Amino acid sequence: MKKKDKTHIGIVVAVTLVLALVPFILDTEKSYIVYFLFLSFCLIVMTQGWNLVAGYTGQISLGQHAFFGLGAYTTAIIWFYDVLGINCYFNPIVMILSGLVASVIAVAVGIPLLSKLHGDYFALGTLGLGEIIKVLFIKGGDFTKGPIGILLPSGVYTSLKPHYWTALFLALLATAVVYYMSRSKIGLALVAIREDEVAAEAKGINSLKYKVFAFAVNAFLVGVCGSLYAFYLFHVNPEGFLILKWVLYPIIMCVMGGSGTIIGPVIGVFLMNGVFSVANVYFPAIHPILSGVIIILVMLFMPKGLVRIRRWSL
Repeated sequence: MKKKDKTHIGIVVAVTLVLALVPFILDTEKSYIVYFLFLSFCLIVMTQGWNLVAGYTGQISLGQHAFFGLGAYTTAIIWFYDVLGINCYFNPIVMILSGLVASVIAVAVGIPLLSKLHGDYFALGTLGLGEIIKVLFIKGGDFTKGPIGILLPSGVYTSLKPHYWTALFLALLATAVVYYMSRSKIGLALVAIREDEVAAEAKGINSLKYKVFAFAVNAFLVGVCGSLYAFYLFHVNPEGFLILKWVLYPIIMCVMGGSGTIIGPVIGVFLMNGVFSVANVYFPAIHPILSGVIIILVMLFMPKGLVRIRRWSL
């Protein structure tokens, strides 16, 4: 292992320990900082997933809300209908199953989409996927409880601490997945596809296989994150989990920090989540306008992100 890599790992471990100790220092039920960090960790998972698909593979996806909602609804249905006959609250089996459901749907949809569509057409296809799933849950009748959604037994809630630590773990996991994949043969194949798919195919790389794999890994991570958020809200409905907020935020944050990098999405999440949080508190009336202005400014002046401006190696 290179000395620089050891330094980076040491920094990550130190920062992780500090973040892990926050719930012991601050009141998890009253401190906004704890909630801000919890939400940031969830957004890191979603942003790193999008980074894997768009930043490394070059496939712009607008379907993060689809996988987020699928993960949440899978958890809600398993719990509400007692499908497994076990205690579902914060059960890792339920969370993994939620991620797997999202991943299976990603493969089923990704194969036809990624084999036929490219660029803007693929982006629109994934956006359509999210809207189709939203309509299905709204029209799901008594099974999905329609637009009202599924209410889960919130009496099991005791503290935000388990949500916080689980979100921190998932954020580290998502970042580690992107890190190791980017430095593996899979990562080299993904970058080759991003740079020139025709040339990659000529070199013997099965572009469809690698694109679908990246799409499925992204869906799994986002699906598990949706499961965690369902455990936090105890109310899973289309307007909470299948809205464009969960599409636009990861894109803005990834582009701001630097897509196709490891640390860029993390920086983008903390920076933009901070900006959005302040705007939502002090300027709620112009919050959407501010978000739109930031998107335009980022695209115009920082299309490669903050990380590349600073010339960081990650």
